[in-house]
Amino acid sequence: MSAGLMPGRCDADVAVIGGGLVGLAVALGLQEQGLKVAVVDEGDIALRASRGNFGLVWVQGKGDTCPEYARLSRLSARLWKDYAAELTDATGVDLQLSQIGGLYVCLSDDELAQRADMLSAMRDTLGGDYPFEVLDHTALKAKVPEIGPTVAGATWGPEDGHVNPLLLMRAMVQRFNQRGGLLSTEGPVLKIEPNEGGFRIHTRGQPVAAGKVVLAAGLGNRDLAPQVGLSAPVIPNRGQVLIAERVRHFLDYPTGHVRQTGEGTIQCGDSKEDVGFDPGTTTDVMAAIAARAVRMFPLLEQVKLVRAWGALRVMTPDGYPIYQQSEQHPGAYLVTCHSGVTLAAAHAGPLADWIANDRVHNELALEAFHAQRFSL
Repeated sequence: MSAGLMPGRCDADVAVIGGGLVGLAVALGLQEQGLKVAVVDEGDIALRASRGNFGLVWVQGKGDTCPEYARLSRLSARLWKDYAAELTDATGVDLQLSQIGGLYVCLSDDELAQRADMLSAMRDTLGGDYPFEVLDHTALKAKVPEIGPTVAGATWGPEDGHVNPLLLMRAMVQRFNQRGGLLSTEGPVLKIEPNEGGFRIHTRGQPVAAGKVVLAAGLGNRDLAPQVGLSAPVIPNRGQVLIAERVRHFLDYPTGHVRQTGEGTIQCGDSKEDVGFDPGTTTDVMAAIAARAVRMFPLLEQVKLVRAWGALRVMTPDGYPIYQQSEQHPGAYLVTCHSGVTLAAAHAGPLADWIANDRVHNELALEAFHAQRFSL
């Protein structure tokens, strides 16, 4: 048990259940507001998307059926530079953030046309303020000379970028501890007990008492939310990721399927599989991921793979976040999404301000992310 977490007293102003990127971003934002924060986490047994994601800070195409989500993604992307700088200054950890734009590579003319139409419709819905470019093969090759000869083109988003998610996680934990945060990793939460003073969170160890509680437990929110009068209809969606050996630097920009990390390794992915809670890998999906990567960048054909993994996304029925305070038990909040990297800066900023001070920033558009939308 972490020092300071004792039964029978209020251990923290806010307890955040879930110590992944979503929970830690909220926790850091609450600490910035001067609050004492406890993070209650499963530890290494967790089905943690934070350790298996692609590391994109991504805007283009997000929110194609929800303009509020498009605005939220852009808001967070704008906040990311300062957010990363603050973490690095405090911890000395270089997050390897690059926000010089990103590419969504399209293999066929039809794929490129459909994506251009989608982004154009988003721009119209957002009143013309949605920057992107459509690049044919020649324009794309000018940006990325190693692009394959059969690639049709790409869409370009100047607000996109990427980061090392493992270094981000390390920096967030380090900063949370620096600020005196209380971290409990004694397994899953067994029960959330609302009481007059707030909430008591029961695990296999000592319970944690707090005035407010934030559910940021990813797929675990489905079972936890009803205990405080909320609903979290989340399901797992698997994505498989391949890592290839270090190669010479050739790719300045992240793409939706391939990126080159700061260390020079190649990360390939973007599968979407409904397979329940199975985080494994399969040869057919890995082969499809590799084939697309080689078609995009033929120089990868002879590059050796060094590891592969599967991770589970946290998906709502429409793919968009749920941000909601419980009416039945005020002080209990639900925060769930599948874009923990992109939205980290917004979670640490305006979302944490909402939880700490009941101050709703217009760009959060909380009414659009209420779970009741699924019962209408």
